[in-house]
Amino acid sequence: MSESTLFIPSRRTLSFILLALGLTLIASSAFFILREVTLQNDLLAVPVQVSFPAPELTLTDTQSVSQSLGDYRGEVVLVNLWATWCAPCREEMPTLQAFYDKHRKNGFVIIAVNDGDPTADVLQFMKDYELTFPIWLDPTYIATEQSFKTLNLPSSFVIDRGGTTQLMWVGGINRAMLEKHVTPLIMEKQ
Repeated sequence: MSESTLFIPSRRTLSFILLALGLTLIASSAFFILREVTLQNDLLAVPVQVSFPAPELTLTDTQSVSQSLGDYRGEVVLVNLWATWCAPCREEMPTLQAFYDKHRKNGFVIIAVNDGDPTADVLQFMKDYELTFPIWLDPTYIATEQSFKTLNLPSSFVIDRGGTTQLMWVGGINRAMLEKHVTPLIMEKQ
């Protein structure tokens, strides 16, 4: 054999090379598709900066005790409007609970306002998700339609210690966005 002889792979080797190339292309495509979906979801989770006085809102909690948003002046409050049937609401609840657990000792509270579900369903939901933050019942949609003027669920509003609504989310919230946008409000001097 001379040195100029080309190596010609066998059919088996050629099949293996083509299979490896195909799998590499599929994996690369999947990576870029998933990356794009993640980037889009992160963009959807970005809050809008707003500035308006927190609405006067009084509802009853799950123990039938009247609660008022004004009673939380001096704390950073995340009001979360949700329903048991809402898939994004269910998805964000563990994130909200973890964030609440981390920051509640720093003057932070989540008030989850349920949008019209029967009390028994809300109590079961609280148990299933092991929720410990305050949950208020809104059977007549006062919070969504009158106080915060939204029909979107979930929707969240962050109120600073002085009673000004600073942030608004429509859609599910992720942990990174909470840390980036809400933690600085919590850590501001009281």
